[in-house]
Amino acid sequence: MSQADLLDQDPVFQLKGSMLAITVLELAHNDLERLDRQLADKVAQAPNFFQNTPLVLALDKLPDGEGNLDLGKLMQLCRSHGLRTLAIRANREEDIAAANVLDLPVLPPSGARERLVEPVEARKKSEKPEKPAEPVFKPSKIITTPVRGGQQIYAQGGDLIVLAAVSAGAELLADGNIHVYGPMRGRALAGVKGDSKARIFCQQMGAEMLSVAGQYKTAEDLRRDPLWGQSVQVSLSGDVLNITRL
Repeated sequence: MSQADLLDQDPVFQLKGSMLAITVLELAHNDLERLDRQLADKVAQAPNFFQNTPLVLALDKLPDGEGNLDLGKLMQLCRSHGLRTLAIRANREEDIAAANVLDLPVLPPSGARERLVEPVEARKKSEKPEKPAEPVFKPSKIITTPVRGGQQIYAQGGDLIVLAAVSAGAELLADGNIHVYGPMRGRALAGVKGDSKARIFCQQMGAEMLSVAGQYKTAEDLRRDPLWGQSVQVSLSGDVLNITRL
């Protein structure tokens, strides 16, 4: 078999499942003018929450008798407030047909229970100041065996320490810091609950993704870093991930 044939058989993609945080906008009435005003009020309360937020438009709770919905206009309205529509959830034939024209994925009506989401900044303004809760100390989670592709390990309330290699396709998550004393080829997400002081320590950086408090770099960016494959620490300064030599 020639080298060209071998190269042709080398897979160029993988299909993987993932659990992502997606905001659902459940429309109760076909009234875009009122929706525009109310969304503007929400954005004013928490502008950071509405920056390129992925969105599913739920149209399956719209009452009958309010006329056909202009889906294209609705999407433009949401986009003007920072909401990017990824799909709709619908059961009416006219809504599904409109989505097909716009080449927008259609999800079936949801039977799952969903919780109301209020932007953090808005909650801070509406809540009365309370005495901060005393921090609960949790010991570091220590992993001594290799972390294989498809595995996910989460250190809740503390640091995660891995004393072995982390394979591609594996995922490490910690509320605190992440230490990897071996080759790091998977994904590492430190400070997953927003701790911007969290850090990632790698003995050999070859990661698919590194993230601190929601700010991340993927392998495409990491491979261009002069410290690729070396011992590094990753920290957050503002919205910028800094990678420095250990």
